[in-house]
Amino acid sequence: MITADDARPTTPNTPADKQSRRLIAAYKTAALLIMAVGLIWAPILAWWGQWYIAIANMALTVLAAIGWLLINTGRLNTAMVFSEFSLLVFAILYCLMFDGPSAEVPRVTHLYLLPLAMLGYFNYLRRKSYFQLSVTVASVCAFIVLSSTYYVFPFARPIADDIRSVGIWFNSCLATAMMWGCVVMIQREFTRPKGLALELRNAVRNNEMRLHFQPQVDHAGMIIGAEALLRWEHPKRGQVSPGEFIPVAEEAGLMPLLGGWVLREACRTLADWSDDPALNRLTLAVNVSASQFEVDDFESALLELVRVHGIDPARLKLELTESVIVHDLERTVGRIESLRRTGIGLSLDDFGTGYSSLSYLRRLPIDQLKIDRSFVQEALESERSAGLVRSIIKLGLDLGLVVLAEGIETPEQHAFLLKCGCDEFQGYLFGRPMPDDDLREHVRTATLAIAEASPDLLRVALGRTKSARKRALN
Repeated sequence: MITADDARPTTPNTPADKQSRRLIAAYKTAALLIMAVGLIWAPILAWWGQWYIAIANMALTVLAAIGWLLINTGRLNTAMVFSEFSLLVFAILYCLMFDGPSAEVPRVTHLYLLPLAMLGYFNYLRRKSYFQLSVTVASVCAFIVLSSTYYVFPFARPIADDIRSVGIWFNSCLATAMMWGCVVMIQREFTRPKGLALELRNAVRNNEMRLHFQPQVDHAGMIIGAEALLRWEHPKRGQVSPGEFIPVAEEAGLMPLLGGWVLREACRTLADWSDDPALNRLTLAVNVSASQFEVDDFESALLELVRVHGIDPARLKLELTESVIVHDLERTVGRIESLRRTGIGLSLDDFGTGYSSLSYLRRLPIDQLKIDRSFVQEALESERSAGLVRSIIKLGLDLGLVVLAEGIETPEQHAFLLKCGCDEFQGYLFGRPMPDDDLREHVRTATLAIAEASPDLLRVALGRTKSARKRALN
């Protein structure tokens, strides 16, 4: 329903939201600026005979280039650790070795420690860690010490005042500009979630949310259901990626609101499908977040929706992630059992990516185990990954569960999963997420193709669907 990665192909090292894109852009810009400064000053200093300082500026250029290359290859976290640490050490050493203040010209290199501290703080907001906090604190402390003392190394080789007086204005302006850029970036980070959260709340009221549906097929290729996936049609920005608005919704506590809208729309959709001979046998899977599942009246509100829309509860399937289960296992088991007694199906989503444990898996009264796309993508890359997928499928089958694999993109992945005994499949190979009208046409076309190829196979598939529905009700 509302997972952050359901709207894009699986591409490694691809940032999922605007925060990461802004951070990458900021790092690349800073790296290019530092390289430019180093390349400009190195030949000038060499011309003036300041070889030690020219070499130091070339070293700075190399450090910035390494950081830029790391970012450009998608290794953002590695680039942050390397750049922040190396630039902090470089700035301190440069001040103590070359940029000693005099009575005529003050020290200036330490000004770069302030934007470095702010960049470290922004990274700390993005991914809290002791390293990012340490960089911020160390940069501020170094700035205070270097701006308050005249200390340099006893063996320092200070830049002559006539040379430093040329660069002091340039470096002061550049450091201030970089600090201003960091202020703007942090200010946007503080204000963006609040603004987007408000827009999200209004989006539900303004009918800007949409459901798309991704087909789910059985081993014969028959479409047996679909997963409901949330999309946001912003009136000004167009399609907003779930990778951008789902984290904001979670942080702002809006998941019950979005999840409630999805359940209402899903029940309405199932009611519409009931009047269509091509779709009235399909199930519809809806992902339920932990905060939504823990709402006190979740069960009663859901059952009221089923009653009001007059749908067969066996055609509705709730997908729960492992994060839902670990909060309160006893209460979760009780709720799942209560929902199953009404005929609603329950699936454990993204199995293996969280807190997988046989101790709780054997206690959960679920119907289906859903293999996460990351396992599917890696299944053909090594025998170890393939063995892990085989074990997950065997585990699910031994527990009497239907095993569904998601994220299937190639015929080779599908063939491998079929050979392993997987029951059901979902992924771009069988259809991308699509609007309701497109799904209807897709189902009719696929059903017609199977009927023309093998009428007996179609009858068997339809009979299997009815039998599964009866088992769910029992």
